[in-house]
Amino acid sequence: MNKVILMGRLTRDPEVRYSAGENSLAIARFSIAVDRRFRRGQDGAEADFFNCTAFGKQGEFVEKYLKKGTKVLLSGRIQNDNYTNRDGQKVSSVQIIAEEIEFAESKNATGGRSEGNSEFQGRPSAPVSEGFMNLPDNGDDEGIPFTF
Repeated sequence: MNKVILMGRLTRDPEVRYSAGENSLAIARFSIAVDRRFRRGQDGAEADFFNCTAFGKQGEFVEKYLKKGTKVLLSGRIQNDNYTNRDGQKVSSVQIIAEEIEFAESKNATGGRSEGNSEFQGRPSAPVSEGFMNLPDNGDDEGIPFTF
């Protein structure tokens, strides 16, 4: 099984290209910085940087809604890219192929950029407060499966 889940911030604006042909496919490349849980010494936060690629609808989502600094949660797979360059040297790199991407912070924290996520994914938009959906208080709790 090859599955990775990462949460981090984009280190730069995504680069998006479209494949040639009748059925062009969005290919979005971006990098995220993922903070480490534990730090060495007193030097501030340590982070790991991952190069990521998203294809198709996920690539279009990246192009439309993500920018440098956006905090995302993504799941996907790790892929090795091994090749020999023009000088005959073997080059090895690792990238993350993003299969699912979600916003990892509220709309208020991103300056209003997360409103498109629900629209893009085909979910109805709802007012958001403190990261939670506002429910109407009409006194009728019978339809709600839990109460406080």
